[in-house]
Amino acid sequence: MPDTSGPHQGGATGLQGRELLKGHATLNDFLLLIDPDCQVALSAGDIAALSDRRAGVGADGLVRVVRTAALPGAQDFAAAVPEARWFMDYYNADGSVAEMCGNAARLFAHVLDAEGVAPTADGQSLTIGTRGGARTITRLGDLWTVDMGPARLAHPRRAQEEGWDTAVEVPGLDGPRAALSVRMPNPHTVVALADEEELEAAEFAGLRDSGAPVRYDPEPEAGTNLELVVPLGEETDPHTGRSVGVARLRILERGVGETSSCGTGCCAAAVALSLWSGQDADHATQDYRLLVPGGELGVHVGTDPLAPGASILLTGPAQLTARVRLP
Repeated sequence: MPDTSGPHQGGATGLQGRELLKGHATLNDFLLLIDPDCQVALSAGDIAALSDRRAGVGADGLVRVVRTAALPGAQDFAAAVPEARWFMDYYNADGSVAEMCGNAARLFAHVLDAEGVAPTADGQSLTIGTRGGARTITRLGDLWTVDMGPARLAHPRRAQEEGWDTAVEVPGLDGPRAALSVRMPNPHTVVALADEEELEAAEFAGLRDSGAPVRYDPEPEAGTNLELVVPLGEETDPHTGRSVGVARLRILERGVGETSSCGTGCCAAAVALSLWSGQDADHATQDYRLLVPGGELGVHVGTDPLAPGASILLTGPAQLTARVRLP
């Protein structure tokens, strides 16, 4: 995993007069700065100001598109994974560093293609660098599939013995709820709810809201994303004949607040649903269709999403929406 603990100062040039791209992946929206040689000075304050939806441009986060070899702290990674020529230097809306984002990764690949930086034909793949390691992204028409690698359990012994490891209190819901902590590699806490009425009743306090916070026991050391999940049964994929699990989600993202979508969060939710199913590997559901406020995402967890060489696959769209020239 590359050691890139930014925000990185780059060269002496600031953001004044720079062009930013804006886009979204299932309404999880990002600002993108194409800065191949890491020449633009960035700070957490800059990122938070730009991401502010009232005083700035507005986004769930900011991504610098940079050559891996040019990013401070990534030289060893660039030498070890030379095919990952481009790095997703990604930050949350509050300016904090983020390890990985499946939605941002799809938009990143779309921007590389649309801007002619690294064109990707239908059916072809490219590899990018992230703070979570290398990720391979494949173009499938208007969709992009990201190989998210394996999942990890934050507290494996308790999770495997009891099926949960954390108690979560969510304003609007009665009592603490059992949850499973999953790393993708950023931290996620997944709670299953009984129905969509409970899902709507949950009250999420945003970054600037004064509402009651969500409480965790034990409290996650580095914060966590929260996924509230309502399983909706299974359906049959008309193309493959395979069973597909369906669920609806709401997401509270660390450093962002409630968001319309989260790629790693959907992967974590699918992993939790797979583990909670109690089925053996030969009969367990391997594919999920996850409905989020911003649309839907497909997740393939395979037979063992926790195996070291597992490939959890996230599939969904990405779209550019604007170009912004900063004053």
